[in-house]
Amino acid sequence: MSKTPTSGRRTFLKKATLALALSMSMSTGLLINTTAQAAADTDKIGKPEKADLKFGFIKLTDMAPLAIAYEKHFFEDEGLYVTLEAQANWKVLLDGVIDGQLDGAHMLAGQPLAATIGFGTKADIVTPFSMDLNGNGITVSNAVWEAMKKHVDMKDGKPVHPIKADALKPVIEDFKKEGKPFNMGMVFPVSTHNYELRYWLAAGGIHPGFYAPKKDDIKGTIKADAILSVTPPPQMPATLEAGTINGYCVGEPWNQQAVFKGIGVPVITDYEIWKNNPEKVFGLTKEFTEKNPNTTARIVKALIRAAYWLDENNNANRAEAVKILSKPEYVGADEKVIANSMTGTFEYEKGDKRDIPDFNVFFRHNATYPYYSDAVWYLTQMRRWGQIADKKEDKWYDETAKSVYLPAIYKKAAEALIAEGKMKQEDFPDFGAESGYKPATSEFIDGKTYDGTKPNDYLDEFEIGLKKDDAV
Repeated sequence: MSKTPTSGRRTFLKKATLALALSMSMSTGLLINTTAQAAADTDKIGKPEKADLKFGFIKLTDMAPLAIAYEKHFFEDEGLYVTLEAQANWKVLLDGVIDGQLDGAHMLAGQPLAATIGFGTKADIVTPFSMDLNGNGITVSNAVWEAMKKHVDMKDGKPVHPIKADALKPVIEDFKKEGKPFNMGMVFPVSTHNYELRYWLAAGGIHPGFYAPKKDDIKGTIKADAILSVTPPPQMPATLEAGTINGYCVGEPWNQQAVFKGIGVPVITDYEIWKNNPEKVFGLTKEFTEKNPNTTARIVKALIRAAYWLDENNNANRAEAVKILSKPEYVGADEKVIANSMTGTFEYEKGDKRDIPDFNVFFRHNATYPYYSDAVWYLTQMRRWGQIADKKEDKWYDETAKSVYLPAIYKKAAEALIAEGKMKQEDFPDFGAESGYKPATSEFIDGKTYDGTKPNDYLDEFEIGLKKDDAV
């Protein structure tokens, strides 16, 4: 499904308006000082090299910055005329960017990194913009939840959150005794969902399996207690209902959809697994950014404005955003389902709705800045589970992160917005002092400390997973 702007009509109107302003100014002998001229005076970025663009996305609520940049005409303000097109799955989306059918896309944060290091498809994919924080959950079937509840602490008749995978471990052991596999869905091998699900399982003593690319084993199920496999996000609820999987990790609205359909229970959000974790990015080919530097910076400008709008005034615009996202050309889910998580709440069991104001973050906490430390975390998880087969020195992680995440483009876009008066300096990190590495944090469900400048020390902390010279 594509969404094509009526660019011809809007361009005509813009030209007509400017012509009228010029005519009035000339007729009265006044100095021309239109809004367009003022913008031109403050604009620090040249004209776009390519104005007509097509961007891909998957039907998830975290594609919102693209939808808002389109609907609020932020792209057009930058002289960009954009088509947004939903893609069937993450591989199709990535291939579309690589072969040029798409100019850029809403991507899994792991996709540009995996492509760069050659896990799966080899290509130079980069990102100058992070799209959001948090936004995922882990859902299990009703039957699994009933079995888990025996091992979950309760207070006032409701489960105490966060629920650790410790409560799932005896359920999986019962499956083993009965000779049945415990199957779980995630959206892609290099998705945040895969790594978050693995992190949660392993923290509860459940082995999620290793990859062994040198042995042509890319299933990721070696030594697994729980079998993880790929399921496209919109198909998660139906696959769970059919009994093909016993649970899944996915972005919204597909956890809330399980609640509304009465087929499953979200047991934990990624906010509880790693507070304010990075999620999606906007990905482009390195070649595109080098051929079209002005266009790239203008894309980022529009996306920054969209992200800011989504979080502005304590999420005051979220109700409008929900209406936009519910359109069939975007997410296409019921407004009530999308609102359940997009408006600062999250419903676990039916009727157990709790406040999680930061479940979806698009701009707060410097969410849009492409931090190297975010990239390094993904690389550590690729190493932990065997997607990176051999030990890498800390320097390699740093260099790889810096080859993919491009904060210099973000800085250029942000400074242009500040110069134009659309944003303020305090809306952004202190660019002069910014290293690209966030401070070390222990806000994980297992209390482990992550310092992006010391990836191998981080890997050494885990009992389950590869480290040092380990190999599969």
